[in-house]
Amino acid sequence: MSEDNRSGLLVVRCQLGEREAFGELAGLWHDALWRYVRAMVGSPHVADDLAQDVWVAVARGLPRLREPDRFAPWLFTIARRTVADHRREAYKTPRTSAGDEADVADNGSLSGLLTTMEIEAGLGELPPPEREVLILFHLQDLSLASCAEVLGVPPGTVKSRLHRARRTLREILTERGHET
Repeated sequence: MSEDNRSGLLVVRCQLGEREAFGELAGLWHDALWRYVRAMVGSPHVADDLAQDVWVAVARGLPRLREPDRFAPWLFTIARRTVADHRREAYKTPRTSAGDEADVADNGSLSGLLTTMEIEAGLGELPPPEREVLILFHLQDLSLASCAEVLGVPPGTVKSRLHRARRTLREILTERGHET
């Protein structure tokens, strides 16, 4: 059974009032959701809070989801809006601490951690539209059509953003002396 089919069945079970189905649905999608939010905001602590906000919104909106097999694009659309709301609030309030930006997630191997850090640093320098499309397409494995749905743009725009994002990320990493 594909992830979309499994998610769709879990959504229907949630809509029928099965409480344990929501836990299964969250268990299936939480890591992918958290990685997306983390990549967009740069801080694991902020990602924790925002992911929790997303799950609250999902719980509230799930009864109204008309196409249960489209759960993934719906979930990432909610996450995208949550991140956008967070950014708007962050621009309104002055920053008091840079500590969140320096947080680094624990990763098993040092070489893997360095590679992850290098790529995350490069992603952090991309403009948000390009960063977001790379994360959705490559890290979350969403199709071009699903990315277009989440981003609210035509598939052709997703393709051009992907091309621009890959080129820009390659340039950033090359400038830093990393082979791409």
